[in-house]
Amino acid sequence: MNSRRIVHTSRTAVLFAAMTACTMLLSGMTHAAEEERLRTITVTGQGETQAEPDRAIVQLGVESRKPKMEDARAEVTKTVDAVLKLTRELQIESRHVRATRINIQPEYNWDNSTRERHLIGYHVSRQIEIELRDLDRLGHLLERSFDLGVNQAGDPRLDSSKRRDLEREALAKAVRDARLNAEAVAKAAGARIGAPRSISAGSGYVQPPLPVRMKAVAMAESVDASQSYQSGQMTFNGSVQIEYDLMPLPGQ
Repeated sequence: MNSRRIVHTSRTAVLFAAMTACTMLLSGMTHAAEEERLRTITVTGQGETQAEPDRAIVQLGVESRKPKMEDARAEVTKTVDAVLKLTRELQIESRHVRATRINIQPEYNWDNSTRERHLIGYHVSRQIEIELRDLDRLGHLLERSFDLGVNQAGDPRLDSSKRRDLEREALAKAVRDARLNAEAVAKAAGARIGAPRSISAGSGYVQPPLPVRMKAVAMAESVDASQSYQSGQMTFNGSVQIEYDLMPLPGQ
């Protein structure tokens, strides 16, 4: 009977010792992993590249107010047809030109004395969106459109056909900038950087100042106003955040 108790007690002691050893081992491994994780450095990096835009989205509008709907619609249709003809003259592909459906809205005047509204006319409008692949023609397109009767124009949205490549170039510069920052900080701390653990990145671009007609130039009689539109360069930005391993210097 006593021998059974001794065997049972021994087994319990062995089991308890094994469990304690496992707990200590796991605790040590966790602590070691935490220490390893803490030996890192996180830095940011910035990069940018510039390029001239080579395309633009131009939004034009035509609107007319007339007592008779037919007159307002005829005026808008005439102007839109003239602008579409202009795009063909400028050799802009039809797939890069979109004209919306005509929009017609009756307009009323409210009579306070009779508490009634009275039809006074119609407002007719239509929009044209043009994707221009040759910015040398931007000034001519806008000036001629105004001459033809266009009375609304949004700010041209400038872009580059190489935008994705330029954004990647900016990101590559940002990564190099982040590494230089990490090396500088690690050196000051008496350490060196190892492999990157994680990287997060983002990119975008800044529109240049919108192409505007240079008033002083446009006023000169010898200069064609269509040649007086200028646009600046686009700036493509890249930013990264990188976490590096922080390693001891050799011999430490």
